[in-house]
Amino acid sequence: MMFASVSALATAPHAVIVVVAQLDASSSAGSWRMLITDDPLHNAVLIFLAVLSLMSWGIMFSKFSEFRRAEKNGRAFMREFEKANSMDTAMLASQRVTSSPFTVVFARAIQFLKETTPAMAGSTDRTARFSGSQVEALRLVLDAESGAEREKLGRFITWLATVGSVSPLIGLFGTVLGVISAFQGVVASGSSNLTAVAPGIAQALTATAAALAVAIPASFAYNVFAARLNRYDIGLEGFGSELVALLVREGRI
Repeated sequence: MMFASVSALATAPHAVIVVVAQLDASSSAGSWRMLITDDPLHNAVLIFLAVLSLMSWGIMFSKFSEFRRAEKNGRAFMREFEKANSMDTAMLASQRVTSSPFTVVFARAIQFLKETTPAMAGSTDRTARFSGSQVEALRLVLDAESGAEREKLGRFITWLATVGSVSPLIGLFGTVLGVISAFQGVVASGSSNLTAVAPGIAQALTATAAALAVAIPASFAYNVFAARLNRYDIGLEGFGSELVALLVREGRI
């Protein structure tokens, strides 16, 4: 009897491990059946939501890296530009730093100044100067280039808003399919017990949860990126004003 008891105690932990493993396996299988069912429409809804999720996360990581790089390089150029006391010094500063939307706008301004002949000829008292209409044309060029850089930096951000607004509707479609499946289970079994309605309700809740898991990060990221894009656009606009002020200090306007 004593040896039998010792043997039972020795084998008990192994039995517990086997039972726990079986419970985990059955729980995982049940969770998998909640995701992938025999309903092709339900599966299509989940697969489409997964594709939207992968696309939105790819955009989020890409734009985060792009914004961080643009802001870092832009700050580096602006620090150098603020120290410049002439356009030539600013041009040398733009060549020392990494390219950014600020350096692109500055290069476009330099190109405009090289291609435009000052309307006011120089004299012994002053150098040649640009007229008011030419300064206005320069501002329009700067605004156009800033807008182009803003559009480039904000590319694909609207997709996040689209994913955030469309995903709940797709999830609602999956929820309706799950409710229909629950009613079909009631009709097939002839009763409204939990066994009959549980699969359909599980499908409905799974579709709802999947849609929220896709929509919430996409909407949050869209708002964050849109705010950062607006701040960057304001920075480019301010840079255009500082560029004109530098031309005034240099006596070219």
